[in-house]
Amino acid sequence: MKTTIWSYIVVFLTSTISLLLTSCIVNPTPKNCDVVELQVAHISEGGVKDIVFHNRGKDRFYYINRGLEQGLILDSLKTKVLNKTVTLHIAKVMGGKTTPHIAQLAMNDEIIYTEFK
Repeated sequence: MKTTIWSYIVVFLTSTISLLLTSCIVNPTPKNCDVVELQVAHISEGGVKDIVFHNRGKDRFYYINRGLEQGLILDSLKTKVLNKTVTLHIAKVMGGKTTPHIAQLAMNDEIIYTEFK
């Protein structure tokens, strides 16, 4: 009986720690992000007021979390970056794995969106 309870506790703690390490985005800084060049082929709304950027083959996507709530306008972004190459800083989760979460969006030398302080 005691062994079974301890087994459940170990499994629960291991699962919880694993989930935290693969799903929590650390406050992004340029140092803890990967930089990606993306030719934007499609922009859409997704999730909860997220702005989603797709590559030409639509096999890769990146998003600005709640971008529409932050004052970004979908049509303005389409006019500005559609069919152009942008530079994205992509956030990592606590375990170091890259996510599709955009921490910064820039084109040429212009920063269009940033979470960096």
